[in-house]
This record gives sequence, C-alpha cells and structure tokens, in this order.
Amino acid sequence: MSLAARIRDRRLDAAPTRAQSMAFGASGFPIQLMSQTFSAFVVYFYVAHLAVPAEWVAAAMIAHGILNALLNPLVGALSDRIRTPWGRRIPWIGFGIVPLVVAFALIWMPPASSAGGLIVWFLVVVAVYDIAFVVVVLNISALFPEIFRTTAERARGNVPRQVFAIAGMILGTAGAPLLYGSIGWPGMGLALAFVCLVLFVWSFAGGMLERRGEVAAETPMKWRAQLRYTFANRAFVPYVLGSLFVQTAIAVILAAIPFYVRYSLHAAEGEGSILLGVIFVVAIPAIFLWSKVVQLTSPRASLLWAVGVFGVAVLGYLVPASVLGAALVGAAVGVGVGGLLQLLEVVLAQIIDDDAARTGHRREGVYFGVNGFVVRGSVVLQAVVAAWVLNASGFDAALGDAQPDAVDGGIRIMLAVVPMGFTALAWVCFFLYPIRARDLVAAP
Repeated sequence: MSLAARIRDRRLDAAPTRAQSMAFGASGFPIQLMSQTFSAFVVYFYVAHLAVPAEWVAAAMIAHGILNALLNPLVGALSDRIRTPWGRRIPWIGFGIVPLVVAFALIWMPPASSAGGLIVWFLVVVAVYDIAFVVVVLNISALFPEIFRTTAERARGNVPRQVFAIAGMILGTAGAPLLYGSIGWPGMGLALAFVCLVLFVWSFAGGMLERRGEVAAETPMKWRAQLRYTFANRAFVPYVLGSLFVQTAIAVILAAIPFYVRYSLHAAEGEGSILLGVIFVVAIPAIFLWSKVVQLTSPRASLLWAVGVFGVAVLGYLVPASVLGAALVGAAVGVGVGGLLQLLEVVLAQIIDDDAARTGHRREGVYFGVNGFVVRGSVVLQAVVAAWVLNASGFDAALGDAQPDAVDGGIRIMLAVVPMGFTALAWVCFFLYPIRARDLVAAP
C-alpha cells in the first residue's frame, strides 16, 4: 500500500489511545518553539546584528502581524469547506510542515546584502513562514475538538499538548541565546528547525487523525452563512472577547517584567528570566490540577476559577522589593496561567460542538481562525498600554537607572493593576458564557 493510501485510510473510530494523545500533543513543542524564538529574537537579530534600520523592521513586523491576522479566518473557512480522500485537515498539515520549518530556518540565514536587500529577504521569507504557520497550526488546532469529543477526553488530551508547548516556550526563550552564542544564528536556525521537523513528523504520523466519515456527506456552508452563524453565536462572542482580554493581560505582563526587574527591583536585567521561568515551570503541574478540576465541574466553572486565580495573583506584583519576592508572586501567577492554557481550547471545543448541533456542520477551522484573528489584537493593546503607562510616569530611556520616582509606581501598575483590569473584563465575559453543561455530545 502506498504512503498516500495509508494516510487516506487512517481514521479514528473511538476515543484516542494514550500513544495517539501523546503524539498529537507533541505538536505543541515545535509550534511554541518557533513562535517564541521568532517573537523574542527576530527584531534583535535584524536590527542589532544585521544593522537593518529599526523603523524598517518595525514596518515589516506590522505587515507580518496584519498578514497573520487576515490569514487565520481565511484558512479556517477554506479548511472547513475542502473535502479530500485524505480528510479536511491532514492535507494542509502534511504539505505545510516542510515549507514551515524551511522558512523558519531561512529567517536566520539571510544572504550577505545591503540593508535594503535584507529587508526584502525578511519580508519574503517571513511571508512564507506566516502562510505555512497559519496553515499548519490552525489545522492542528482544528483537529483537537474532532479527536477528543468529551470534556474528560479533552481535559486529559490537552495535558501533553500544553506540557510540550511550555517546554517549547522555555527552549525558545532560554535555549535560543545559548545556541546562537555558540554556533551562530544560522546554526541556531538549522538546529531548531531540525528539532521542529522531528517533532512534527512524530506528531503527524502518530497522532493527527480525522474521524471516519463524519463530514463526508456535509454540503459546505456558504460564506455568508459562515460569518452569520459565527458572529451571532451567543457562546462564541463572549468567549472570544474574554480570550482577547486574557491574552492582553499576559502580553502586558511579559512586556512589563524587564522594566520591573531593572527599574522597580533594581536587579540585573538577566534576572527577568527567573521571573518568567517561574511562571512557566509552575504552570506545568498546574495544568494537571486544572485537568482534574474541569472533569469534576464544567468548562465554564473551571475557567472562571482559573481567571479569578490569575487576576488575584497578578496584584501581588505591587508588593515585592526583591527578585525572590517577585518569583513567589510569579509562582501564584503560574497556577492561573496553567489553567488558562489548559481550559481555553476546551471551552472553544465545546462552542464548536454546540454550533454543530444547531447547524449540522462541524466548523472547527473558522472558529479557531476567527479566534486567532481577534486575539491578535492583544499585541496592539499591549503596545498601547506600555507606551501610555511609561509616558505618563515620566520614563526617559536617556536617564538610565536614574528614573523619576513615579516610574516605579507606573511600572508596578502596568504589571499588576492593568492586567488585573483586563482579567476582570475577561471574567465578566466568561461569566456571560451561556453553556453551563459539561458535555454536549456523547463519545462515539
């Protein structure tokens, strides 16, 4: 039997096995590894090491953000509509993995050129990376509600995925500097791309499956109906707004911690990695805790508790005068972050089940796509908040460490009070989420 035939005949008929869940979850590692490495170091690489003017790179990053946001709903809708002998999602993922990892490696391997040539390289390669990233990642996400059908299955199945994802985040932010410091930027790109390819192949071969015949007889929904049913969904609208506010709160915290370490705690800049590391390390066991909570309660109830824990914990950043004290606060924040990582997709999967029951169509792609489009707004909100707070407090980079006293208070507000405000808005949105049941469909 040919490889194409073997892929075509792979179908899921029952609950996934532990090995299939683990393999599917492994996709979280390369996704977060690439995402975190790109977001943390690409501007630094092109501006500081390649001497491309900062305003050129900033404009290119804006173009990157716009393209990424627009691609999400478009690819999601197309994925829902396309029917092939190999399924709706599998062809996208299978054809997208290699271009994705190759484009990621090429970002860090530009040819010797002028600044103009380098920015052209950046725009072209990052555009390919963006397209391949959305194609692969959105379709992997769309498989999650299809593979795992009940709240219990989703709670258990999302654990390895989020643990792999956190490991990818840590390697992407902490491991990348060690690599480019020892083997150079091209070596780092090749090494990380190879790791990503290995993990993607394992995940694709062992865990990415579609259910037999589930949507084969469906007539694809018309484009206008896609939009109408999605934005009129009484569960999705509060969910996606709550998700935007939560993502904004997290983005503000990540952006504020370097300022907090230097100007509020008066510690070495490198100690910011301690505060970030504590959050993510604690989030790993917290994922297991929240997996149990959602199985005992419901997606809505457990998400409200997780958002509440996160919101109360971030207020603790107002108090510490040392890195140790801030790390203890970070541990509490990590408990809430673990819950958010574990529960947001479980709740979105429930929305998709409810939509399928009402419309007769399973539309995982468009829901994950629109969600991805909306939460991209967190980047804009984070930038606006940071600029407003720093300017209002009198921050001046030219003063170095001799900042006005108001800067310490402003940074603490940015790190604690502002995220708490966004979290409170998120809590209200999730409180308005109307689905209170634990399961809407029975396991096949």
